[in-house]
Amino acid sequence: MSDLQLFQHTIMIATSSSWVERCFTELEYMHQWLNPALRCEALPGESWSTQQGAQSRFIMQVPIFRPVLISTVVERAPGLVVWEFDGFFQGRDRWEVQPEGSGSLLINRFEFTIPNPLISFGFNTFAAKWTQADMAAQLVRLKQVAERASMAA
Repeated sequence: MSDLQLFQHTIMIATSSSWVERCFTELEYMHQWLNPALRCEALPGESWSTQQGAQSRFIMQVPIFRPVLISTVVERAPGLVVWEFDGFFQGRDRWEVQPEGSGSLLINRFEFTIPNPLISFGFNTFAAKWTQADMAAQLVRLKQVAERASMAA
C-alpha cells in the first residue's frame, strides 16, 4: 500500500464562518466553486446531506473514464465536515472553518493513500502537483462565492 499523502491549504475569508460553512456543505454553492471536472451529488434515490453517516459520490469527469468515489461523512460538527472515501483513493477530505477576527479561516486537509501501485505512480507523476494547485484555486473560488453570497443576503 502507498504511503499516506497529505495536502493542506488555508485561506482567510471576509465573511462569517456560517456563510463559509454553507459554501462547503450546500450543493448550490459547491457547484459554483468546485473544479468543473469534479462533480458531487447524492447517491441515486437519496437526498444530499452532510450529516454524519450520509453518503454521496464524487465523480471525476476526466477524459477516457469517469472514476467515482463514494464518500461517507464521518465527522460533523458546526464548521466541520469530514468525508471519508474508499476506492482508487482511500482517505479523508476535511473542511473546517474557524472564526478569526471579523472573518473566517478555512482549512482544507486532504489525506489519502492510493493502494494500487500503478495508479499511485500515475497520480504522483502526472497529477499530484495539479491536484495541490487546484485545491488552492478552489479555496480562492470558494472565498469569492462566500463573500459575494454574504453581501447579497
